[in-house]
Amino acid sequence: MRSLFGFIILCLAVSGVGGAITATSVDTWYQTLEKPPFNPPDWVFAPVWTALYILMGIAAWRVWQSRSIENTRKALSIFGLQLGLNLTWSFLFFGLQRIDLALLEIFILLVTIVLNTIVFWRIDRLAGLMFMPYVLWVSYATVLNASIWLLNGS
Repeated sequence: MRSLFGFIILCLAVSGVGGAITATSVDTWYQTLEKPPFNPPDWVFAPVWTALYILMGIAAWRVWQSRSIENTRKALSIFGLQLGLNLTWSFLFFGLQRIDLALLEIFILLVTIVLNTIVFWRIDRLAGLMFMPYVLWVSYATVLNASIWLLNGS
């Protein structure tokens, strides 16, 4: 059970770093951007991301528990990669305010998340299912990122 909390804390720590990067621009620069009508209110992002990071942590723990060393190592490597890419998106979009680079990066992130979902599914179906809300949210975020890029002079 202790390792479960370790996985969740790791994911929430990544979330915290991403949140700190986001906080540098969300109340200033981000408010000046043109956004599409389907852009959610700012308060939606924190609870959604918190829930997603908790699900990610539980899913990774379930895969780690499988003890299939070769498959687990590969799956958790992809998991680590997508966590890093997720953090990189926050840095590109909010830290550097590079909507264009963030858009390119989020496509790579989405592909990596889908791959992560498939690999987790093959080891533990529930772990794969736990990634589905993340796939859906980042798909939505990709469309949102593209829309913001188009509305703000690409």
